Amino acid sequence: APPGRLGSSAFGEPAVKIMDILVRDAVILDVEATTKRDLLVELSDSLSRCEPGVEGERLLSVLLEREELQSTGIGDGVAIPHGKMPGLSRLVASFARSRDGLDFESIDGQPSHLFFLLVVPEHSGGQHLKALARISRFFRDAAFRKALLEADSLDAVFRAIEEEDAKF
Repeated sequence: APPGRLGSSAFGEPAVKIMDILVRDAVILDVEATTKRDLLVELSDSLSRCEPGVEGERLLSVLLEREELQSTGIGDGVAIPHGKMPGLSRLVASFARSRDGLDFESIDGQPSHLFFLLVVPEHSGGQHLKALARISRFFRDAAFRKALLEADSLDAVFRAIEEEDAKF
């Protein structure tokens, strides 16, 4: 990106807008899963149904491998499962919510309710780190977490994400 372009970061690249990578049809307002593995299965299935180039079984194994390194449960009821997939042409994301919460082996030991899935191309360089940083910054905001927990429709979820996107 040319320097000085509006909305660009200090590195001269435009900030990744979450709404630009969110696969809206893959969002799950109320997951059926009650375990970490089942949640990852549900997220993988949902995204693979809506996004060409994402193969569900392959994504699941990528996510499970990543979780073995360290849980992506970042605390405050939030988890950001993520991984790199060969053959993917762009960053894609999804969101899921568990009203009851489930054990995601989070760093604070608390149940997780909000799940933000990020899948990036195998050779995405630093782009995926910027997207991860942006997503985790969103979720540090207690008002944003509350808005997502209390959203009564997909539209309300998207509105909350759009508002947060506009702040940064």
